Amino acid sequence: MISDPDMVRKAREAAGHAEVSKPMVISAWVITVIVVLLSIHPTMNLLSSRQIMNTSFDPLDLVNTYGAFGSVGKVRYNVVFEGTRDENPNDSAQWKPYIYKGLPVLTDARSPQIAPYQLHLDWQMWFASMSSASQYPWTLNLIWKLLHNDPVITGLFAVNPFPNKPPLYIRAELYQYKFAKPGNPQGIRWVRKKIGLWLPPLSVVDPRLISFLRKAGWLK
Repeated sequence: MISDPDMVRKAREAAGHAEVSKPMVISAWVITVIVVLLSIHPTMNLLSSRQIMNTSFDPLDLVNTYGAFGSVGKVRYNVVFEGTRDENPNDSAQWKPYIYKGLPVLTDARSPQIAPYQLHLDWQMWFASMSSASQYPWTLNLIWKLLHNDPVITGLFAVNPFPNKPPLYIRAELYQYKFAKPGNPQGIRWVRKKIGLWLPPLSVVDPRLISFLRKAGWLK
C-alpha cells in the first residue's frame, strides 16, 4: 500500500516530467474566445431594461440568457378566485375569496415571508394575472377541483372559505393592487381596484366547463 508521502512524491515527479500539450492549450483558448464573443449579446441583454428571458443567442445553444427580470412593473395585478353557495351567481350574491398563501387578497393582510420556499400556485397566478384565462387553461381545471373541494387543490390556498361543503359557483376576478400609504389608522396595507371578470361564474353542471375539460383530457 502506498503511503501519503509516497503519493505526494510520485505526484511531484509526474508534474516534473509533464509536458504542455500545445493542441490542448490552443483548443482551450479557441473555446474561451468563442464563448466570450458569443456572451456579448447575452450580457447586454442582462443589463437591458427590456431584457428577453430564457432565450438562446446562437443556433448551437452554446450561450443563453439568464432567467432574471430586466425590470419589474410598479403595478401588481392579481386574479382572485371567489365562490358562492347562492343560487344566482350575480354581483349581489355572497362571494367568498380563496386566500392565497403569498399573493395579496385581503387589503389588511401583511405580506408573508416565504423564502426559501416557492409557492407554485402563487407564482403561476402572478403570470396568469398579466394574461388571459385562455393562455392559462389549467385554471379551469383548478376551478373544477375547487368545485369538488379537492383537498390537494384546496391545500394550495391558505384559506378554503368552504371547508364543509363546496360552492355552487366559482368565478375569478381581476384586481389591481398597490401598497397603501404607511401608518394609516385602519391598518390597510393594500389598496385595490377591481378591473373586471377574469373568468365568469362556473358550476359543476356548466356545459362549457365540462366540454372544455373533456377536450383537454382532464375529464372523462
